[in-house]
Amino acid sequence: MTTLLYSHPICIEHDPGQGHPECPDRLRSVMAGFEEGGFAALERHEAPEIDLKEVEQVHEPYYVEQVFEKMPTEGRVYLDPDTGMSPASGEATRRAAGAVCDAIDKVMKGDADNAFCAVRPPGHHAESSKAMGFCLFNSIAIGAMHGRARHGLEKVAVIDFDVHHGNGTQHMFEHDPGLFYGSSHQWPAYPGTGAIDETGEFENIFNVPMAPGEGSQAFRKGYEKGILPALRKFNPDLLLLSAGFDAHARDPLAQINLETEDYDWVTRKLLSVADECCAGKVVSLLEGGYNLDALRESVQAHVRVLMAD
Repeated sequence: MTTLLYSHPICIEHDPGQGHPECPDRLRSVMAGFEEGGFAALERHEAPEIDLKEVEQVHEPYYVEQVFEKMPTEGRVYLDPDTGMSPASGEATRRAAGAVCDAIDKVMKGDADNAFCAVRPPGHHAESSKAMGFCLFNSIAIGAMHGRARHGLEKVAVIDFDVHHGNGTQHMFEHDPGLFYGSSHQWPAYPGTGAIDETGEFENIFNVPMAPGEGSQAFRKGYEKGILPALRKFNPDLLLLSAGFDAHARDPLAQINLETEDYDWVTRKLLSVADECCAGKVVSLLEGGYNLDALRESVQAHVRVLMAD
């Protein structure tokens, strides 16, 4: 079994500001975890820069232009109170989206079984014409559209286990019957979307909102009784994962209180469905996770399962 690992040093240089939770040390911690035992078999690739024409398949061209017009040559510029850009941010976000698309190409061609993209900034909050929640471009949505355009896929699914609802991805998918979005997330919490009755025009959205403190049992029940059956019913040709690890009990930004073992469990369950539906074709993308030790351990658990599939 071959698992690809995508990253690039420029993704560490993206710096939204001192004290910001989405800090460069997040990716340093993740990459350091891959230098520990058990990850030598990962096939490592440098994340390529995406063509902006592909970005414009999900983002308004004027917004894409605006992002680069505002990109600083020194210091920082903020697109909203949470979302800052440094001089490296433009290339970093292009490489984050490029990693997903290149990984999809290799998985669809049979060059690998699956892939993990260790990149930043994250993307799932980015709307078609607005930066939000640390996110500039919605890399996972760009990847879904790339898979359909480049490989003729009829149905692409995204499952998002970040503790914050992926409002941008949902809004980009909800009117398209060939796209499915399933999310487990804390409710109420930022960004305020993801209610259980948000189901999409074609019943292609499945949200599992969780109250603070609900923990592992409720999380697993939400997948066993909700997201996994809905994903099987959709029967995707490709499964993409918005892999956020900020639902961990040690994370400072939320209170669902998962443990590292829950990420092992949910990865196994999702890969099992992928094996049934799409010959195990999975590409996973780093989203959130803000306690450095918990993030490193959770990513390790996630990727170990990818490597063992």
